[in-house]
Amino acid sequence: MNLIFTYLLIMNTSLIYDFNKNSSPRDWRIIDDGVMGGLSQGNFSIDAEGNGIFAGTVSLENNGGFSSVRYQCDKIVVTKDSKVLIRLKGDGKEYQFRIKDKKNNYFSYITTFKTSGKWETITIKLSDLYPSFRGQNLNLPNFTSDSFEEIVFLVGNKKNESFQLVLDKIELE
Repeated sequence: MNLIFTYLLIMNTSLIYDFNKNSSPRDWRIIDDGVMGGLSQGNFSIDAEGNGIFAGTVSLENNGGFSSVRYQCDKIVVTKDSKVLIRLKGDGKEYQFRIKDKKNNYFSYITTFKTSGKWETITIKLSDLYPSFRGQNLNLPNFTSDSFEEIVFLVGNKKNESFQLVLDKIELE
């Protein structure tokens, strides 16, 4: 890759969250199915290398089945062509990426991505995110807002399982 092309790539992205040794795990909040009686247990921490670690177990007991971690942020302005790039290392499982255009909305815009078990960058086009509430797709258009205020990672694959998602950075392109 030549220097000019690399510079243009850098200039076209902005950092949403850079996980590092100074990151506070308190920036991120766990919400498990315990809010509905379930027994899943997620945790969020920063490891010695400065990566965000979302890990735990999902349990189907008591009608459970999900764990999530969320980050509420100042308004992030986007365009109809915006994409979110997430550098991560998963465990081979599927995860949901969710955003809310307004943090107080009852529903989220979501998509699912599969991890490979290796370091990779997942690219998510915001206009591909569809509206959903408590697992039900809503009869509303895909994401068209000019901003968002919350990011969520959720695991809920309809089975008892342990999980680990390692996060390096989240960018907007």
